[in-house]
Amino acid sequence: MKQPRRRYAQRARAQSTEATGRRIKAAFLARLMTQWFDEITLERVAHDAAVTVQTVVRRFGGKEGLLASAVRSLAKQIEARRAAPPGDLDQLVDNLISDYERTGDAVIRLLALEPRHPALKKVLDLGRNHHRQWAARAFAEPLRRPEPPARQRALDELVVITDVYTWKLLRRDMGRSVGVTTATMKNLILATITQLSKTKTK
Repeated sequence: MKQPRRRYAQRARAQSTEATGRRIKAAFLARLMTQWFDEITLERVAHDAAVTVQTVVRRFGGKEGLLASAVRSLAKQIEARRAAPPGDLDQLVDNLISDYERTGDAVIRLLALEPRHPALKKVLDLGRNHHRQWAARAFAEPLRRPEPPARQRALDELVVITDVYTWKLLRRDMGRSVGVTTATMKNLILATITQLSKTKTK
């Protein structure tokens, strides 16, 4: 009877460790949404997660390791929030803007710090790649029509139109409302897609 008990205890410990890891990442991400990366300390994260700093270091190896792991979790959340039926432009843009309203300011802060913190480049490159892949999937049908050079240019345009910097320009720099920002982004996307329909097909 000892073997099943041992397996149960091992499984319980593994589940507890995983739950602690999720709690630490959630505490870090909560601060990342409102603070600059270089202002966040492991002491504050540990306090928020109700663990010791030693637990954070043992689990993630330090602040950079915590950043990398937390951003991977955030990427999954972002992907889920942006999900929309292919070709449903209204839902695609609505979901994208909704995500930027939650995470956009934090991403802009990370981008501003990128030249000062080499560890941020790897994390932000991951985000750039994910965004480009999202755009390629979201607009797969119109992008399928033209020859490769035109397709590449169109994808570049769609990535730029839907980029977090475009959201920032409209929402933060120009002070446009969510509704106006959404409509502007949709109009720009439609213009690109319309132009694509006029290009030579494969």
